[in-house]
Amino acid sequence: MTTWPLVGRDSQMAVFRRAIADRRGQGFAVYGPAGVGKSRLADECLDHAVRSGMRGRRVVASAAATAIPFGAVAHLVPPGVDLSDPVAVFSAAARALEDPERRLVVSVDDLHLLDSMSAVLLRQLMDAGVVFVIAAVRSDQPMSEAVAALLRQDAVYRVDLDGLDHQAVEALLPRVLGGAVGRHAVRELLTVSRGNVLCLRELVLGSLAGGRLTYDGEIWELTGGLAVTSRLTELIRARLSDAATEARPVLELLALCEPVSLADVEAEAGTRILPELERMDLIRGTLDGGRVSVRLAHPLYGETLRADLPLLRRRAILLRQSQRIEAHGARRRGDLLRIAMWRLEATGAADRALLTRAAALARHAHDYRGVVTLLSGLRPEDHTTESRLLLGDALLELGRFRQADTVLAEAHENACGEREVVAAVRARTHNLFWLGARVDEALAINDAARDRVGDPAGRELLLFNEGCMLAVSGRPARAVALLDSLPSDIADAADANAWMIGAQMKAAALAVTGHTRSAVRLVEHADEACHHVDETVLVPHPASKLVSMVLALSEAGAFTQALRTGMRGSAELLAVKAWFPHLWLTFHMARSEWLAGHPVTARRLYAETAAQARTYHHIKILRLTLSGLAAAAAVLGDLAAARAALRESDSFPATGYLAGEERLGEAWLRAAEGEVAAARNVLGEAARAARAAGHLTSEALLLTDLARLGAPEAAAVRLSELARGCDGELAPARAAFAVALAAKDPEALIICAETFDAIGADVLAAEAGTAAAAAWQKAEQPRRATAATLRARSALARCQGARTPALAPAVAPGVTASPLTKREREIALLAMTGASSKEIAARLMLSVRTVDNHLQRIYTKVGVTTRRQLSHHLRAFSLGSPAPSQAIHASPSGTVS
Repeated sequence: MTTWPLVGRDSQMAVFRRAIADRRGQGFAVYGPAGVGKSRLADECLDHAVRSGMRGRRVVASAAATAIPFGAVAHLVPPGVDLSDPVAVFSAAARALEDPERRLVVSVDDLHLLDSMSAVLLRQLMDAGVVFVIAAVRSDQPMSEAVAALLRQDAVYRVDLDGLDHQAVEALLPRVLGGAVGRHAVRELLTVSRGNVLCLRELVLGSLAGGRLTYDGEIWELTGGLAVTSRLTELIRARLSDAATEARPVLELLALCEPVSLADVEAEAGTRILPELERMDLIRGTLDGGRVSVRLAHPLYGETLRADLPLLRRRAILLRQSQRIEAHGARRRGDLLRIAMWRLEATGAADRALLTRAAALARHAHDYRGVVTLLSGLRPEDHTTESRLLLGDALLELGRFRQADTVLAEAHENACGEREVVAAVRARTHNLFWLGARVDEALAINDAARDRVGDPAGRELLLFNEGCMLAVSGRPARAVALLDSLPSDIADAADANAWMIGAQMKAAALAVTGHTRSAVRLVEHADEACHHVDETVLVPHPASKLVSMVLALSEAGAFTQALRTGMRGSAELLAVKAWFPHLWLTFHMARSEWLAGHPVTARRLYAETAAQARTYHHIKILRLTLSGLAAAAAVLGDLAAARAALRESDSFPATGYLAGEERLGEAWLRAAEGEVAAARNVLGEAARAARAAGHLTSEALLLTDLARLGAPEAAAVRLSELARGCDGELAPARAAFAVALAAKDPEALIICAETFDAIGADVLAAEAGTAAAAAWQKAEQPRRATAATLRARSALARCQGARTPALAPAVAPGVTASPLTKREREIALLAMTGASSKEIAARLMLSVRTVDNHLQRIYTKVGVTTRRQLSHHLRAFSLGSPAPSQAIHASPSGTVS
């Protein structure tokens, strides 16, 4: 990992290529702050020049060499030249370096440190056309007039580098690490490094060495906070030491308490030092709600400063800033939380009421670690049911199931009054059900409480609680019946949070029973309701509702919209580290991409879900996730990975949600191993389990796969029944496909392929086209068979390398359409423009008869009969792309963007 690939710098390289090709060009300067990748870009430019046939030399300027005339460029000057005579030095260097046949390109690193005599010499050599200079220049450092004059020339091209953006980091990390990288890891590395390449590299190295960045065979993911290398720490310390001594109190205050109001910063150190710190890019001011707040310019500055702060000084700073905020009246929303955290860190204790109120604020900000930290400051006898519920909920969100259950059991035992009992039961069953996967135990506790609670409102909340659990444990129809009594308006609900969670779970139950339109409308209604409720009341993150939305959209066949919705929600949830809903959202995005026929993307998302679920001990989701991972790996031909995922999945319970789909991986692995009959048996059993549980869309999925693996007759009747009871475009398309396969009807199969194309179900579109081609071939209709094969290939090109038994004919050498020859391509392209045979013959100096013969062969290969059909088909399957037999083997891209 010594030299990283250059990514995200295409526009800068384009400028360099223009500069080096410009006959009047004399140089190319790369400006930017330390660590942004100036030297790496300069090296790539020099390598490009050398590969182009030019000569290359390197110059490294340094502070140590600044006092030595010609110190940096001495190796460019022939030995024996009197360095005290600049004219002689120039003449000798020019003679030695000049070569009319091969231009000399000199790369100068840290040009701003170049001594004046070296700068003058390079300027003279550039003006004489002897050298072309590539310069890496620190934009935040002063330079001598001689160096500035060298760079001010019009013939010197300039680019300014910023940190890498998200897309560049997302592309870079898999190349560096040699495997897919989870979005959480990408986000954290980008956030902390700010795209600075040096910083990013040291964070990756430090996290690898510290065991924080780990690979599970599928994906790289963070299992804790980032770790920095000692080298990076030393660089940051050196950067901070450039500030004046009197600036240290400001930097330390910000390290512990940022953001800090400008008034408080000025109270700490006066006004004189702040502009200088801002100029050095050590601090930044922002307008925050009508007042100016000050932060450190980089998050790692704070980490380094905090590590160097002595205990007593840290204590004094925290208490002093607490007093300032209290003196201002602690009017801003987060002030109480900050005061509580500072006092707890400074003294190890704080007022009980303050800690509890601050913990509630932290919970609404989704700062679960903050909740645990604050409430750990309470003595056992100071805990109340409220504080225990807050603590238990935070422990749940952090994946600490056993600790959460202990705390929530205490809350349940010590609850006073029915209202507290209901709250404690809901929290405890939530933990048992979602994190512990102890479904029966959670339902039993809820039932027992409902029998004892006399308050109608409390009984209703427990009824809703039961409905929420049943929605995702194999009884969706019963869940819908229980949740039908939810008030239509959140304003009429006894508990806004219960209403919001109930609406989300009801939407999920509606989706899996085939009522996707109703599910989408309910989520949209819940989203609108959020805007009419005090945000301090709602506990679930607003993006949590998108889990049910992605599920409903994918079951309706709106795969593109499902992925777009999921990515939006994922970004919001990752920003606040709301892991619990993020796990389920990522899982449903993976499942949607599997249904769409994109196994590489599905595999990556399944792997990301599994990695996070292991980190947060979320066992409920793992069996389904690993089954999906196994299925995706199997259709990509990675049987070892599929077997490993299935072995691991056996360690986790089936929880009833998406019943039958926990066997999807087993079925597709059997099929990939050639045991298609065994795969059909697995799918048949799984479909019956889904039907018994009332998961109609899961049953449809499994029956469709049964039809795809050679038993359409066994699936067609039931799929047609399901299509009548399920809305959306996917259910009827699946049923029509099974019927067409059973009838071996090529016309109907082509219609199915068109329908699947329209909704983005790419593998199903490819399989329908392949089956149509086989039927036309059997009917001795070669032209129609060829057209169907090309349609199948066009869909297959979007399937990321998927291989299923039904697709085998589409890629078998004996039945693939012949690619067009070079001459046929020329004629086809001219025909597409509307040129007549006579016009084509004149253009290509051929006879009209030869052109017509070529056109007939083209029609046969493409599977059409007219020029209009030829134009339509060749635009759909570009002549400029590789031949179909090559295109389907191209390396698939699994990037989620």
